[in-house]
Amino acid sequence: MPCRERGRLVEEEELGEEPGMEELPSLPAFELEPARDPALRGVTAPDPPGRVVEAAAVPVDEPSPGVGNQLAERGDAVLKRHRRRVGERGRAAVGVRSSGLMQIGKAQTPVTHIGQAYPDRVEVRGRDLTGDLMGRLSFTEYFHLLLTGREPTPDQRDFLDVLLVAIAEHGMMPTNIAARMTLAADPASLQGAVAAGILGAGTVVLGTSEECARLLEAAQDQVASGANPAQVAEEIAGAIRASGEKVPGFGHPVHRPVDPRAERILELADARGVSGHHVLLARCLRDAVAEAWGKPLTMNVAMPSAAVMLDLGFTHSAVKAVPILARTAGLLAHLAEERERPLGFLLAARAEEAIEYEPPPE
Repeated sequence: MPCRERGRLVEEEELGEEPGMEELPSLPAFELEPARDPALRGVTAPDPPGRVVEAAAVPVDEPSPGVGNQLAERGDAVLKRHRRRVGERGRAAVGVRSSGLMQIGKAQTPVTHIGQAYPDRVEVRGRDLTGDLMGRLSFTEYFHLLLTGREPTPDQRDFLDVLLVAIAEHGMMPTNIAARMTLAADPASLQGAVAAGILGAGTVVLGTSEECARLLEAAQDQVASGANPAQVAEEIAGAIRASGEKVPGFGHPVHRPVDPRAERILELADARGVSGHHVLLARCLRDAVAEAWGKPLTMNVAMPSAAVMLDLGFTHSAVKAVPILARTAGLLAHLAEERERPLGFLLAARAEEAIEYEPPPE
């Protein structure tokens, strides 16, 4: 940031650098101490970064020989002193040591394997974006490449498509309502409205696929050690029932007795020969849950989605990415309609009408 000193600009480099200052993160602007020397009573503190400030303000009608030089010397000294002080305080605040920044977490080489933009090209996962990927890969294939670092097999591609189509839209669900109401409140913030909807992807709505995947992986570990799949499923269902918890991937407020999306995923997996150990366990869990609860519970779309993805070689950490991507497409559709046929404030009004207010008891 340049400072204006009696008509000339002084760059920060002229003020001198403290050793190690390049290691510090950006720090807030600091204030200069009040000048004690009468000759410096007109000196002002630096303004916030990004503004050119007056480093010396000497009344024009009271010229003093040599005041300009004094101001330059005094101003430089004050700035250097405060640089040193802020540097010391900043290091203490952020834990900076002489060897570098405070280490948080496991030390590792700072590197990304996803992509890099260059002046003449973009490289993604080791491939040239314009020279190779554009025009060759579909978006589903590209998504798989971005997510896993590998191009998908035909089965992986096809079932990613199946799942994305299955999950993208499901009516006026909480995620879509939240997004519409956000856009109604701020029509210019499309990205904010999408974010509001995605933030609702939790362990109750939309986000249970990863929990299902973890449950199936744990069950499969037991099966791989020699246990019977049906028995493992019975033990898991019984333990969850005894704890009073809910089984991830089971139950639905609308779809009863079956979720048609879940049934179709299983049908396609069987027809295309991709049903494996995890799909078998999902079916065993459905029977075991019905036994433990004394009645059939709807297996919702999350359980077979997780099972098929695991059987196709996806990791449990990748499973949740699919419903998030799918629902983003659905949210964009709802928000496009919201701009043409607004419903957000109507939804808000209906919510207020549905809730009865009662004053707190005295």
